Amino acid sequence: MAEEADIAISVHPELASARKSDYVWASRAEEFDRLVMASHCELVDSLRMPIRRPLAGTLFGSGQIEHIRAMREAHEAAVVFVDHPLTPVQQRNLEQALNAKVVDRTGLILEIFAARARTREGVLQVELASLNYQLGRLVRSWTHLERQRGGFGFMGGPGERQIELDRRMIRGRIRSLEQDLKKVSRMRATQRAGRRRKAIPTVALVGYTNAGKSTLFNRLTEAQVYAADQLFATLDPTLRVVELDNGQRLMLADTVGFVQELPHELVEAFKATLEEVTEADLILHVQDAADPMRTEQAEVVRETLRQLGLDGDDAPPVVNVLNKADLVPGLQTHRAEILTNSRIALSALSGQGIDALKQLLADWLATDMQEIELLLALEDGRTLAYCHEHGTVLDSSVDEQGRLHLRLRMHAADLGRLQHGDDGLTRLPENTD
Repeated sequence: MAEEADIAISVHPELASARKSDYVWASRAEEFDRLVMASHCELVDSLRMPIRRPLAGTLFGSGQIEHIRAMREAHEAAVVFVDHPLTPVQQRNLEQALNAKVVDRTGLILEIFAARARTREGVLQVELASLNYQLGRLVRSWTHLERQRGGFGFMGGPGERQIELDRRMIRGRIRSLEQDLKKVSRMRATQRAGRRRKAIPTVALVGYTNAGKSTLFNRLTEAQVYAADQLFATLDPTLRVVELDNGQRLMLADTVGFVQELPHELVEAFKATLEEVTEADLILHVQDAADPMRTEQAEVVRETLRQLGLDGDDAPPVVNVLNKADLVPGLQTHRAEILTNSRIALSALSGQGIDALKQLLADWLATDMQEIELLLALEDGRTLAYCHEHGTVLDSSVDEQGRLHLRLRMHAADLGRLQHGDDGLTRLPENTD
């Protein structure tokens, strides 16, 4: 039986020091309200609160707090969501003044992540981020450790009790989680090294949440990754091999979506997952072409990538993928000589433009490939298998002496193994181009 949704109201502080246009404010408020609804709450009211000077103890003025409390009591709301980071003191004082649970922007995002994480790694990352966030706050018991239900219970629920968590215990658990995530990071590094030995490049999908990354992932890989019209539908990283029409292969990684002011606790805690982005050979920046806030959302993604160290000469190329192009008549694909300046207009849902993206990926894979001719004995199955696995065989024939002539294209790194005769492979003659 499904749990009854908590009744909630949302409050959107608009600080004079960070004033935005009404349109930008409305867009941010709408996004926050969608986050509230994604947290299994029934949102009954949304309030805008201009703030000239934020108060250290409560953020809001006394008159505003009275207004929020009146609205909460009128709706009998159990939770008040505040679209702004709150200090522990502000959160405690507001809870006492409003006589309700108060959750700020960071706490809300963590709650959603806690409910959506499925893999052990994802659960570890969310728990680490939550513990760092909760350190120094009045918190509720961690019901996920009691195996009573999934998630971290910021909203309250069965079996939950209000307690003070011992700081030493929290810090000990944080150290344990960090060690576990280091093991995950080492395992991922080993997997990436294996892919490199097999010359399988990695392409990472990044983008604002709900831009359509998982739908595009499913379209390219024919996988069944969960995709829905909701924020943070994807949390745990997913990797699949993509076979292009010419036989070339790449590893495609689907990653968590970004939002405005992504809590730094999450950026830090999810680095093990985002290593698939930091170690990628190519990044596809998926954008919702039909969203009026696309430019601002794209900048949020670029800023997050910069936080991950993905800027400058060492950063992989980034291709802009304008998704939902079927909703924007006249949107055109632009192929530039410099890959980072290219953009592909497509619809992951309908398939429009997917062939253009695949062609771009094939062209990118071919940039460091060389065409060679190789002469093999028919019984040299080891080298022949290597050529098929790591290259593209363009032509093959058998001469009168029973020798196999191959013409193939291969990445420079794989070609090097043939040139040196590694692992018992047939060594290429010195004059092979």
